[in-house]
Amino acid sequence: MTTFNRSTSRRLKKLTQIPSVWEGDRRPLSSPHTLNLHSDSKGDCILWVDGSQGIVRGMDVISEDTGPEAIVRTLMRAMEHPHSPAKPARPQKILVRDREIQFYLRGVLQDLDIAIDYAPELPLIDELFRGFEEIIDSQVPDIPPQYAKALHEKAYAMWQAAPWEFLEEQQIISIEINKWDVGTLYASVMGMLGMEYGILFYRSEDSLKRFRAEVLSNEESHGHLEEAFLKQDCLFLTFEREDETDDEDEFEDLGDLALSDLTPTFGNIHPLEGLRSVLYDEEAAVVFLALESLSRFIRDHRRQLSNREFPSLSRRYRISLPASDEATKAVSVTVSTMPQLAAELAEMADVLMDEEDFEEFASLESRSLRDDLIPEDSFLSLGVVSWEMLEYLRQGVKYHQLGEYKQVGDGLPVILIQTSRPKAKTVIENIEAIGGLKAICFNPGADPFDGDRYDLGLLQTQNGELFLFGEFLDDDPVHVEARRKWNQRCKNTKGFCGLIIAKGLTGASRGNPQLRDMMALFEARSLSPKELGLGTLQLMPQFQLE
Repeated sequence: MTTFNRSTSRRLKKLTQIPSVWEGDRRPLSSPHTLNLHSDSKGDCILWVDGSQGIVRGMDVISEDTGPEAIVRTLMRAMEHPHSPAKPARPQKILVRDREIQFYLRGVLQDLDIAIDYAPELPLIDELFRGFEEIIDSQVPDIPPQYAKALHEKAYAMWQAAPWEFLEEQQIISIEINKWDVGTLYASVMGMLGMEYGILFYRSEDSLKRFRAEVLSNEESHGHLEEAFLKQDCLFLTFEREDETDDEDEFEDLGDLALSDLTPTFGNIHPLEGLRSVLYDEEAAVVFLALESLSRFIRDHRRQLSNREFPSLSRRYRISLPASDEATKAVSVTVSTMPQLAAELAEMADVLMDEEDFEEFASLESRSLRDDLIPEDSFLSLGVVSWEMLEYLRQGVKYHQLGEYKQVGDGLPVILIQTSRPKAKTVIENIEAIGGLKAICFNPGADPFDGDRYDLGLLQTQNGELFLFGEFLDDDPVHVEARRKWNQRCKNTKGFCGLIIAKGLTGASRGNPQLRDMMALFEARSLSPKELGLGTLQLMPQFQLE
């Protein structure tokens, strides 16, 4: 058994011993009626009270698996640093209702001249804990108990279905319920950008349009964005990391975490209520129906929904509610895609530009997008250079460093451009002549004539000029996967990436340049389309006059 150091015993014995009886106990804090879905939500409360004066001298909340030493630590604080208005002192006698605690304290406190007695009841502590339990029982649970387990299961099933891998936020899916004064919900899936994951269930089409319009017109104003956020009228499911970190600078894509590291959050947003992470009975029933019907719809139409074009689809489901009465045993729910609304929202994003945006666009047009930096027959690839290989590159090729960064993940994300040796030298010299490389970006592009959509690879040099290095079909599965990995690696490196210029296009290493073929490494920052601010670039026809 662990006992006090002699110096600690001497210090405690110097405290004035008062003729009072203290009560001490350790009990579970949660009410037996409370539904705990996660064991981390449970805990024990330690209380030390002065029964003679009727005051709490010390209190602590600990994990349920903490050892018996915790009750002694709280007792020491109760003696040396008690809660106000009590003053430092040691009691003449201590009462506990647990035999194990009694014997443990007798051994630890044997040199302090304190009697440790057993009592089957502790009136003051019993009254305090009854008050705690009443407070806990009176609290409204985040989710009604009859829906808690079912909703969490549906949320995790939705995470595994990962609709954000193929659905964009503006690709709205309607869910017609017609029950509990709810007609149709409009589901917007978040997560394709790797920032926030979840689903917003708008109660009206008008609320959805109004929110998107306000966000698009006030992108730079944090205050306006917050106000627009709170004016939404929707139910929501979002996902968060189970153990939130305090490091705001440490960005981590939730999509890379294991299911066990995530926790779903349900709630409601309304202009008059604001945000609350609590669902009441009818709201929980509506969210359950929405999640279950949307999950079935995604399961049944995943292939069609993954196509480049947002299709027109509709399906009806009969869904049983958990623990429901006969009157509401099964509800008919109709789920439909809304391609026309999706097109309208996409057009809204393109059209809603203020005068400043137009001036910026005019400025962009004046300097134009150039395509004369990278040779047409070059081999292009998106990849990664291991941190070990990066050190060799820095020592063996022309190296242009942008700044210091942490080596996180499997390496530095890079764009590799392989061409012939003479052309590679020309590319390197041209980049160096205009100050070096500043940024690498992928920006959406469209051909208005055949309807094709592209992912345009752009290089931005230090003088602000933009150079096209590659055009990739937006729905090319190989490129889509390469972009996904590129985005994740750039998040790991906080936006640092690189451009490698290599020779050997006509030799044996074509398409797979070796270290000896690499001639230069330019480090740069990765920019999102939003940061670049170009919008969707349109392919314009060029005519030659005879």
